[in-house]
Amino acid sequence: MTQATSSGAAADGKSVDPGLSRRRFLIASGSLAALASTRPNRAAAEEPPRKNPIPRWRGFNLLNYFQGLGGGDVNDMAIPDDDFRWIRDWGFDFARIPMDYWLWIKSDWRATRKLQPEDALKIDESVLEKIDKTVEQGQKFGVHVSLNFHRAPGYCINDPEREPFVLWSDQRAEDAFVHHWEVFARRYSSVPSKQLSFNLVNEAPAPRQGYMSRKDYIRVMTRATNAIRAVTPDRLVIVDGLNVGNIPVEDLVPLGVVQSVHGYSPAGISHYRASWVDRKSSFPTPTWPLLDKNGRTTWDRARLEEHYKPWGELVAKGVGVHCGECGSFNKTPCEVFYAWMADVLDILKGHGIGWALWNLRGSFGLIDSGRSDIEYEDFQGHKLDRRLLDVLQKS
Repeated sequence: MTQATSSGAAADGKSVDPGLSRRRFLIASGSLAALASTRPNRAAAEEPPRKNPIPRWRGFNLLNYFQGLGGGDVNDMAIPDDDFRWIRDWGFDFARIPMDYWLWIKSDWRATRKLQPEDALKIDESVLEKIDKTVEQGQKFGVHVSLNFHRAPGYCINDPEREPFVLWSDQRAEDAFVHHWEVFARRYSSVPSKQLSFNLVNEAPAPRQGYMSRKDYIRVMTRATNAIRAVTPDRLVIVDGLNVGNIPVEDLVPLGVVQSVHGYSPAGISHYRASWVDRKSSFPTPTWPLLDKNGRTTWDRARLEEHYKPWGELVAKGVGVHCGECGSFNKTPCEVFYAWMADVLDILKGHGIGWALWNLRGSFGLIDSGRSDIEYEDFQGHKLDRRLLDVLQKS
């Protein structure tokens, strides 16, 4: 959970036609109305706001390929058909697949728990065959699959120091990042964008001196996108907002990519007692609206609306926007969670923005979430949060 120049140039210095990139995006999204809106129009300032040019996909993150180190045997990571069947039968149509690139690297990292920079190009095709099945499952059940690098060469929001290089400043990492996406682009070149998208990297950091600048992010995302489109020109590419999915990247609008917001604000609700965020268990017991220790309101529906307003403005410009992650850890009191989640989803719906809950199964999820303050429904050998399902279906 500053300004820079517009990214109209590729990393190799060759100019990129923003119009061409834009048309590729619109074709990939299947929006003829949005395509028509790119035609010159002197009265453009008087036109009504545009609708989101991508479908309002709603669904879940499926975490079977989420972690390599400590994540178990890759042979056990196949996603059950049930996950896709449930998504479809409940009326949803989207599955985001966060992946750790270490899983398909041929090296001794499972023994040493380390990668070397040169290892990053050693791809084990047999692991990718398991991801092939995931793409096929999406096609079988009518669920759009979005492949995401949660851990990419040189960067991960969790333990980035584990990487042997830094994506934003080391040419070897950038080259490896682009190479991996080229491999995926070739592998799935025959799969239509309406069935498959590529979400380049999960939760980019906030720009900071000495680590990553805004220009660094734009350069890497532009180069990877252009490499994918060199293989499959119509592939729908999704780029996360800066500052862990909170800040839109206006500079990427000419590139014609979809942008992804993440729905975890405020963290005092979404990550209450989550050890990787609330590290000292110091967050006060949350309420909705959220109050500080002096009883003053710090977050409410109005502030949420302001938080998501820039993303709605991006949609109004004809840019595709999706919420790639949202939800709350299972220690947040359920009444607070349900009320806050309903507001988040309602605001996103008002902007025509779809979403993906983190996750389907597990501590943020709909199935076997481990909450202690709700009554679960027995469901095919699992525990279903029926009330949460109702909230999601109404969104």
